[in-house]
Amino acid sequence: MINLETPRKFRAFVNQAHQVAAEMLRPNSRRYDLAEHEYPIELDMLAAMVDGLGASGNGSGAGASGVRRTAAADAGVVNGSNLSSVLSIMEMCWGDVGLLLSMPRQGLGNSAIASVASDEQLRRFDGLWAAMAITEPECGSDSANIRTTARLDGDAYVLNGEKIFVTAGARCDAVVVWATLDKTLGRAAIKSFVVLKDTPGLTVERLEHKLGIRASDTATIHLENCRVPRENLLGSPEINTDAGFAGVMQTFDNTRPLVAAMAVGCARAALELTRDLLSEAGLEIDYDRPLHHQPAAAATYQTLEADWEAAYLLTLQAAWLADNGHPNSLQASIAKAKAGRTANTITLTCIELTSSLGYSEHHLLEKWSRDTKILDIFEGTQQIQQLIVARRLLGLSSAELK
Repeated sequence: MINLETPRKFRAFVNQAHQVAAEMLRPNSRRYDLAEHEYPIELDMLAAMVDGLGASGNGSGAGASGVRRTAAADAGVVNGSNLSSVLSIMEMCWGDVGLLLSMPRQGLGNSAIASVASDEQLRRFDGLWAAMAITEPECGSDSANIRTTARLDGDAYVLNGEKIFVTAGARCDAVVVWATLDKTLGRAAIKSFVVLKDTPGLTVERLEHKLGIRASDTATIHLENCRVPRENLLGSPEINTDAGFAGVMQTFDNTRPLVAAMAVGCARAALELTRDLLSEAGLEIDYDRPLHHQPAAAATYQTLEADWEAAYLLTLQAAWLADNGHPNSLQASIAKAKAGRTANTITLTCIELTSSLGYSEHHLLEKWSRDTKILDIFEGTQQIQQLIVARRLLGLSSAELK
C-alpha cells in the first residue's frame, strides 16, 4: 500500500532539491525569464552535482529515470526512482519550471532512453543530454499521425522530416526522434531513434519565443537524409501490428507523472506566496470554520488547496505504481490531466486574489501563471488525457472512441 509520507531514504535528497530551488533557481527565475534563450550558466554546477548524486546512488536526477518493469510481485513495496524523481521535481519547480527543463542530461529524451533502451544502449548513451522530438507541423496531439520517415538503408536508417517545439533542442547532445518505418501501417510502424546533434542532415532551424518557461529553449529541427546507425533505434525494429506503438508510448508512462510533478511544484509556490500576501493584508485562513462562514477570498483559497492536494496525491500514485511494476498508463494520464489544469487554475486565481500585486512583475505570480499553461499542454493536452482516460475506463480502442 502507498504511504503518503515522504520515504525516509528520500528526505535528505528532497530537502537538498528544495534548498537548490530556494537558493539557485528562484533567485534567477526572473533574470532568465527576461533573457529568453540565454543559457543559464548556473545550471552547469547544478548538473554536475546531480550527476555526482546519481553516480553515488544517493539521487535519481531531476527526471531522467525511466519506467522499467523490473519489480517482482513478491518483492514488497518499492520506493524507487520514479517516486524520487517526482518528489525532487516538485521541489525544483517550486523554484522555477523553465530552469528545471534546462537542466543538462535531464531532458525528456533521457526519460525515453531510460524507459525503453536496451542495457547496451543505456551504457552507450550514458552522459548524453537528450531532447524529445515528437510534434510536427501537421501532427500535434495525434502522435500516431507522424510523417517523419525512417528508411532502412544498409546499416543505417535514413530520416527525413521536420520536428517542432523540441524542448532543449538547441542545447542538447542528441534528440530522440519519433519516425515511421511505413506510413501505410499507421501507429505500429512508429519507432524512436537516438540522433546525435552532429549527425549530418540534422539542423536546428530556429528557436521559438514563448508565453512561459522562457529559460528553456524550444527549437524547430529539420532532418534531411539524416543517416542514423540502426543500433540507435530504441526498442524492437520489428513492426507488430497487434501491439500498436505501445513501445514508444511507454515513454509517456514516465514523463506524464514528471510533468504533473512540475505543475504541483509550481502551484504550491503560488499558494504559499498568496497566503503570505493575504496574511499581510490582514486576511487569515481559518481551517476550523466552515467555508461559508469565512470571507470569499479565504474560502476560495481553501478550495484551491483541496484541488492541489488531489493533484499531488494522484502524481504520487502514478509514480509509485511504476516503481512497483504495475501498469500506470491510466494513472499517469489522470495525474497529468488533473495537475496540469489545476496548476493553471491555481496560479490564475492567485493573481485574482492578490490583485495588482499578483498581476505586476513585483512578484513571480504572473510568471507562474504563464509557466503553468504549457504544463496543461505538452506531453499530451488536457483533451487528449481525458480521451485516454475514457478509453481505459470504458475498455475501448482509439478506433472505437475518437
